[in-house]
Amino acid sequence: MGNKIILPPAMLGILGGGQLGRMFASAAKNMGYGVTVLDPDSHAPAADFADVHLCKSFTDVEALQYMASHCAAITTEFENVNADSMRWLAEQGVPMSPSGDCVAIAQDRIAEKTFIRDAGLDVAPFLAVKTSACLDGDLSAYLPGILKTARLGYDGKGQIRVKTIDDVRFAHAEMKHQPCVLEKMMPLLSEISAIVTRTRSGEVTCFPIAENEHENGILDVSIVPARIKPELAERARQMAMQLAEKLDYIGVMAVEFFVLEDDQLVINEMAPRPHNSGHYTLNATLTTQFEQQVRAMCGLYPGKTDLLSPTVMVNLLGDSWGEDGSEPRWEVLMTAPNTKLHLYGKKLARPGRKMGHFNVLAASADAALEQAHAIKETL
Repeated sequence: MGNKIILPPAMLGILGGGQLGRMFASAAKNMGYGVTVLDPDSHAPAADFADVHLCKSFTDVEALQYMASHCAAITTEFENVNADSMRWLAEQGVPMSPSGDCVAIAQDRIAEKTFIRDAGLDVAPFLAVKTSACLDGDLSAYLPGILKTARLGYDGKGQIRVKTIDDVRFAHAEMKHQPCVLEKMMPLLSEISAIVTRTRSGEVTCFPIAENEHENGILDVSIVPARIKPELAERARQMAMQLAEKLDYIGVMAVEFFVLEDDQLVINEMAPRPHNSGHYTLNATLTTQFEQQVRAMCGLYPGKTDLLSPTVMVNLLGDSWGEDGSEPRWEVLMTAPNTKLHLYGKKLARPGRKMGHFNVLAASADAALEQAHAIKETL
């Protein structure tokens, strides 16, 4: 497999066809590559930009064989893809980035937090709850806390806040006694994220740190540069890059952090792919996170990540659409000369569903934030 460089017009494959796949496909096509998407949804947003859409499951043998024989390299756009499918593709000699092993760690909160802790990086105190028997001891070190399912939790799903031991037992029963992580709630000042890219030959770069605000567990806005001390931003970059190296990670990875009251940084979780909090890079950095994903999987040197302008990214959820499916009032957004709208081509708007985002570029992060909030109100 080596460090062979893959150049256009080679065919690149992606497992998953959501909005991240769509933006990856767009970047790859702009760079001259072909794109094959595997996704069981006939309306997958990425299919609009793909040369080939294999509308089959992520474990479909024929679809995987097609990708193995037609794609020069393959990546993924979400962590709940089948890790064994990724390992099988790698065994066929196709460069996979990230590896199935890295994705398997990110799929399981117990494995993920244990790996991060064992890599010598700070995480919030946590208890692996593999069975109900794990809740028999003294839990005071983890309370008040949050009980999170070990698998398939994202955007605030699969989480219950708990204050007492009785709360924990009740929550675990609610989650049907499946494996969970009990994590101590920390005194948060803010949440930030770092998006790193690591290539096969070991070059690592990091985008400017984003400060993230959530609503109902879903990312609402990302503010770049994050309004934190420069040395704190540098420490986040170093921790994220260290984690990528420990994982022997190839590709783009997001690392989310909690900033605590005493300027302590703890890693909350990682996402083995481009990330919602990196969408500002589509307009505000020299290279986008999606071009970086293409470059990493093709063995190219990562692009420069310089910030061109302070930016605020705002998520557009289905809540902004009318109940009859009518579009938001785009006029204000579309007529502002310093805003950029990105829609994901999803047919059906549902509350909480990510339909698109917009970026506001301004002289300062505060000015961008003020304008972003004003525009969001008008929608």
